Amino acid sequence: MAKLHIISNRLPFKVSEDESEFSLIESVGGLATGLSSVYKQLGGNWIGWAGISSENYNESQLEKIDYLLKKENCLSVHLTSHEIDYYYEGFSNNTIWPLFHYFAQYAEFNYEKWQVFKDVNQKFADAALEILEDGDTIWVNDYHLLLVPEMIKSKMPNVAIGFFLHIPFPSYEVFRLLPWRNELINGILGADLIGFHTFDYERHFISCVRRLIGYEINLNQIITDQRIILVDAFPMGIDYQKFADLSNNLNNQQGSEKSDFLLELERFSEIDPERKLVLSIDRLDYTKGIPNRLRAFSRFLEKYPEMIGKISLLFLAVPSRDQVSHYQLLKREVDELVGAINGLYGGINYTPIWYFYRSMPFNNLVELYFKSDIALVTPVRDGMNLVAKEYIASRANQDGVIILSEMAGVAKEMGEAIIINPNNEEEIADAIFTAANMPIEEQKTRISQLQKRLKRYDLFKWTSEFLKSIEKVKLLQQDFYAKKITAQLEDEIKKQFTNAAHSVLFLDYDGTLSSFKNNPSMAYPDEELKELVFGLTQTPNTTIVIISGRDKETLGDWFSNFKVNIIAEHGVWIREIGGDWEMPVFASKTWMDSIRPLLESFVDNTPGTFIEEKNFSLVWHFRKAEPEQGEGRALALKEELLNLIGNQNIEIMEGNKVIEVKNGGINKGFAANRFLLAHPADFIMAIGDDWTDEFMFKELPQTAITIKVGVKRTNANFKLESVASVRAFLRNLIS
Repeated sequence: MAKLHIISNRLPFKVSEDESEFSLIESVGGLATGLSSVYKQLGGNWIGWAGISSENYNESQLEKIDYLLKKENCLSVHLTSHEIDYYYEGFSNNTIWPLFHYFAQYAEFNYEKWQVFKDVNQKFADAALEILEDGDTIWVNDYHLLLVPEMIKSKMPNVAIGFFLHIPFPSYEVFRLLPWRNELINGILGADLIGFHTFDYERHFISCVRRLIGYEINLNQIITDQRIILVDAFPMGIDYQKFADLSNNLNNQQGSEKSDFLLELERFSEIDPERKLVLSIDRLDYTKGIPNRLRAFSRFLEKYPEMIGKISLLFLAVPSRDQVSHYQLLKREVDELVGAINGLYGGINYTPIWYFYRSMPFNNLVELYFKSDIALVTPVRDGMNLVAKEYIASRANQDGVIILSEMAGVAKEMGEAIIINPNNEEEIADAIFTAANMPIEEQKTRISQLQKRLKRYDLFKWTSEFLKSIEKVKLLQQDFYAKKITAQLEDEIKKQFTNAAHSVLFLDYDGTLSSFKNNPSMAYPDEELKELVFGLTQTPNTTIVIISGRDKETLGDWFSNFKVNIIAEHGVWIREIGGDWEMPVFASKTWMDSIRPLLESFVDNTPGTFIEEKNFSLVWHFRKAEPEQGEGRALALKEELLNLIGNQNIEIMEGNKVIEVKNGGINKGFAANRFLLAHPADFIMAIGDDWTDEFMFKELPQTAITIKVGVKRTNANFKLESVASVRAFLRNLIS
């Protein structure tokens, strides 16, 4: 039975030690809450680090810890303090975290830490590989494990892999700063489904794949040599009902039932019932925009002096990485700002900012959400930010206002909030004033809309949608695998070929026999291909036809020493073995002078593009152009060409990173069938990789074996993954 396994940096349990006795404390919130029951229900395991340094415990103690975790279906990956320092604090938090949050000035690029990051990712992958079986699904989580998907997929291709990134994915201009950018992209591409919080992050990732790796992108599908990868946005939710239920209970509690913390908050309200409480809760991290927020609150008090004494900021800063110099400097700056603001605007009976530097238990946290009139959530960059959602879920009376940074992923879902730019202190100051004076009817309208949306798409819905999408990508991939040539099918084709009286093989060149090159002139046959073609020509009762869109001069030169027939320029020219070039159907070139200036204008305006002029066609190449620009210009060129050619007998053909303009009515299908009239065969096979080869696949006799190279939809009967698999297939055919 197929199982679901989870893999993340941390396990959903913390190890507690009391006088050499160990116990587990269940983690609360976020991923642990959303997935803790799902993986057990589906018979899987959760793989992760238990949060301890392995050298601090002897073998017997580690075995006890592993035993406790195993009872919870958890498998621990043991890490040394050196690995924790280099993999977790070093590369994960001092390289990926700042770079992905656009703080490139804080990112360090240390080769040794990168090596440890790779080694630890391999540890996680190896732990998973020990328990995985074909058909299982594994869900890999977050930036600590970017290399794990490929490490697993390379060893177990029949395992379905989902990967979700819980932080932003940066734009190409930022991501390209990373020395190991291609390795990280390829690591993620080991997954079958790749999830992000927002469409922006999805778009940035796809752009990096296109620019760095060069895979074809079809909407949100990445087409690799082996499979289709789906990329999508899944905005993470919260355990909405948990916050809502506790908040409703607070509404109904009597005096003796209330916590000391809640009573303290109520005393604050009783001193001045008109005073507003603004809540700010964040981990003390440079991505959260805390200094900007404090300066904006100071500006608010300066700009609206009538609000002094009528509003207080309750600022809860959760300690984070306080041994790191950047964080120590941030703590010092925050302390100084709070002191300055309280000194400037405070009095005997009024403190503008209540500052707490500590974490807070869950119940007290919900009490804060429940009693605060305004939530101030202003990170300068944040993958999602669940504090905003938690505040909304805790508003039992459907009142309150949230001020939210447009740089937080959650802003995409919360249009009813007051949306601000976290770097605009004047705008934040005005937003606080607006929030403090917002009519209760408007508050209720905004909050109720937000609550409906967040309740509908909660943490459990998020989990469900992600797992459904893994099943969806499995179906997409089945379309390829349904036509993939298996070992059994390959044997059957070989038997037909061996028993045939006469065989004709039509073989495309670029993308089929030879990989694409940025410079097409450099794609000449390598030694391996020469040996393969020579072997094909020596096979008894077999006719080989190289059928390509390339010009006759190039193909004629490359294959001058081989006994092959050549069909060039998609069927305009043909040269049989020992013969001269012939044009089976008249093709005109009078139209070329009117088309060439348009192509030249696109070359002038699109760096990296060029024109290839064949005898009877013009080709605009954009493989070396910036990917997004090249594809955009290709669409524009097609539109202008359609307007220009009118009713002329001219066709526009799309190949791999090319737009070709040629005579109409002449194509590979027409040319292949014409060749067969003169060379009848009882075994016909055609192999090609792009749109131009579809003419062959459609027009050859139904008995022909047609093979598409790649994972795209096709009229061909069968599929092979890549140039390498085509060569291996042909070698086996004639062995």
